Amino acid sequence: MSIAILGPGGVGGLLAGTLEQAGNEVIVVARESTAGLISERGLEVRSILFGDFTAHPRAVARLEKQVDVLIVATKATGLAAALERVAAEPGLVLPQLNGLDHLALLRERFGTRAVAGTVRVEADRPEPGVVVHTSPFLYIEMASADPAMTAPMEQLVKTLEAAGIPAAVGSSEANVMWSKLVRLNSLACVTSAYDKQLGEIRSTPELYDDFKACISEACAVGVAEGAEVDPAQAIAEFDLAHETLGSSMQRDIAAGRTPELDAIPGAILRAAARHGLSCPTIERLVATIAERAGLESAPAA
Repeated sequence: MSIAILGPGGVGGLLAGTLEQAGNEVIVVARESTAGLISERGLEVRSILFGDFTAHPRAVARLEKQVDVLIVATKATGLAAALERVAAEPGLVLPQLNGLDHLALLRERFGTRAVAGTVRVEADRPEPGVVVHTSPFLYIEMASADPAMTAPMEQLVKTLEAAGIPAAVGSSEANVMWSKLVRLNSLACVTSAYDKQLGEIRSTPELYDDFKACISEACAVGVAEGAEVDPAQAIAEFDLAHETLGSSMQRDIAAGRTPELDAIPGAILRAAARHGLSCPTIERLVATIAERAGLESAPAA
């Protein structure tokens, strides 16, 4: 398949490098400076799963070539500006952003060719053109209510798995989006509020109580939104995760970047407000994170 990747950060860079190494036609779409650097030096990947290598995908500042798939891997705050770099009309658009609200923006532009999509991974971009993948897990899931997207999604799953990237078509858009969000939100909120990794959180009763409460509150909202999400299952998965697991939000704060409070817990709080639900633990942790990050205000519900 021909695949363009908008945003070669931790997630986008990892996917671009891995897919290119597997023999796919890959085009990276990035800012002029980043595209120039990747064109000159390649894309350096350091991965606990795939090893260390340098890939050489084509890198451009504007996508004008028609491609089978566009993978969108920007930050939510940069999505609107990044889409201005896309002039082509891809057959399938797979977002890999955190939160929920980006899907509506993508569908304004691409219609139902934009499917629901999530990725579970721990990856970072310490500098342009360099990607570090530190987790032993990587999983991509997608879904669409449009039957016409079933065949393109299944083809993309085969392409991803041929490159060593586990992937699947999920049962529904709500399940795909909320299954990740309830897990991501709890990890992001607690690691960022207390600046501790998962092992420390699990071994500190009051922090672990906050962690489990975040999952339970988010699952209640997800169920109201039509998803099948079970707090006990999510907690059990984290009990098996490695002790040094952190979150991208935690890393963003440490690096002085703006955390995705609006995209991650903000999306849950807005959905909760639609259903008349309260999320007191999430709200309290969001206020703590906003203070730690030096933000003037927390996301509004």
